[in-house]
Amino acid sequence: MLQVRELTVEVGGRPTLTGASFSLRSGDKVGLVGRNGAGKTSLLRVLAGDAQPASGMVLRSDGFGYLPQDPRPRGVGPDTLALQHVLSGRGLDEAIRRMERLHDRMSAEPSDRNVARFTRAEEEFRVAGGYAAEADARRLAHGLGLPNDRLDLPLAALSGGERRRVELARILFAGGDLLLLDEPTNHLDVDAKRWLMGFLRAYRGALLVVSHDLDLLDESITRVLHLDEGEMIEYRGTYSQYLEARAADEERRRRVAARRQAEINRLERVADSMRGQTAKRARTAKSLDKRAERLRTQAGAAAPAKRRAKRVAFTFPKPPHAGRVVLQAGELEKSYGGPPVFSDVTFDVGRGERLLVMGLNGAGKTTLMRILAGVTAPDSGEVTSGHGASIGYYAQEHESIVAGRQVLAHLREHSSEGDVVLRGILGAFGLSGDVAFQDAGTLSGGEKTKLALAQLVTGRHNVLLLDEPTNNLDPPSRDAIGDALAAWPGAIVLVSHDAAFVERLQPHRVLLMPDGEVDYWSDDLLELVSLA
Repeated sequence: MLQVRELTVEVGGRPTLTGASFSLRSGDKVGLVGRNGAGKTSLLRVLAGDAQPASGMVLRSDGFGYLPQDPRPRGVGPDTLALQHVLSGRGLDEAIRRMERLHDRMSAEPSDRNVARFTRAEEEFRVAGGYAAEADARRLAHGLGLPNDRLDLPLAALSGGERRRVELARILFAGGDLLLLDEPTNHLDVDAKRWLMGFLRAYRGALLVVSHDLDLLDESITRVLHLDEGEMIEYRGTYSQYLEARAADEERRRRVAARRQAEINRLERVADSMRGQTAKRARTAKSLDKRAERLRTQAGAAAPAKRRAKRVAFTFPKPPHAGRVVLQAGELEKSYGGPPVFSDVTFDVGRGERLLVMGLNGAGKTTLMRILAGVTAPDSGEVTSGHGASIGYYAQEHESIVAGRQVLAHLREHSSEGDVVLRGILGAFGLSGDVAFQDAGTLSGGEKTKLALAQLVTGRHNVLLLDEPTNNLDPPSRDAIGDALAAWPGAIVLVSHDAAFVERLQPHRVLLMPDGEVDYWSDDLLELVSLA
């Protein structure tokens, strides 16, 4: 299935994995865990063949599926129907097109040769399960929260979350014997997550998954690969069992280190007591010094390179003053060539107010956010900014982050501050050191999220449009961002499936899409956040 031997991975010249070896066989369910920026996404890209390792060897079966963190369909046009893209997982889209061509040729010229060609193509399609394929594809998509009517739309008409579900459905439909999944539960509601966990539990092939979804890690995996500071350590069991085992390992290391240090101190005390005495005692003291030095060397070699443990904390600067109403939307309507996604949506946002946008997938939440940000034009209606309003937009697909451009350059676009100040802001978001000069396209999903939020900070905005800002963040970073925004006095329009994050922010009002109804927030709505 998958064999990795002495693998070294580098990102921007920085090693994120050194000399790792492991393997996955049929039935193995493995979670790859580590902090944001540890190199999990880069490792998956190497394992999938999307990037080259610095050294080492990767052997994998040909039948594998890979869901990247940013799974924009590659090699297909925006007019491709979602269902066709799912069917392409088994090559059935091309088989259907071939049958259609042969059928047209047979209709135009019903010769024995053309009839035989069409008959043979149809039989191959039937043997490949083609006639049952559409029902299978729709069943998978429905499990992931994509209703039939969304599958019949072109990819360009779908939201980013829906396109991600389509790509995941295509990979699962392909039925490979190895799955490499990077944050597969992003954009999934509770029911879709539950369905996916059941699918992965029953999956007979090998699975390697990167996820910050603790329920998925506990429900669907049996091994954990922990990656940090270039070192990989394997643990057996669920994520909860891994946490217990890792805590026990850390405690064991602390006890060993304490005993070693106590022995070093003892040897040094005895050596000091013998100095300046007889020649024999001086020689003994020198020998004790060497033993103490050897123990110190062993301690350095035994201790893994370890990131300094510190509390993750972010700060959003006080926003500039704005008028009483910072944003107004009047009679907005948007469609993509068919029935309107939404119509007659009218609301306003007051200074310092927090408005949560809720609705089922496909209700137009992301489309609305793009219209409010000025990225997409409505078919009708208008958006007006209030007096002194400065709007910052966080796009769920990290559209503001450009591959090939340095991380630091992304902040220079939004601020006249010098590089020292900008690097300080990056450091506050955990993007410190040489990461500032790294190609932003090589960042992990969590690091891209932090960079996009750092851009908002440098922009000195007083209105933030946040579309799923916690996707790809590890739990400590997610909590820290929530605390920072909860304390920030500016206005926020938020789309989020993260109930804990929404609870931290305590919205004032709720906008229900696609109807455009506005109501006051109640904690009773929390249980609906992860469903909407």
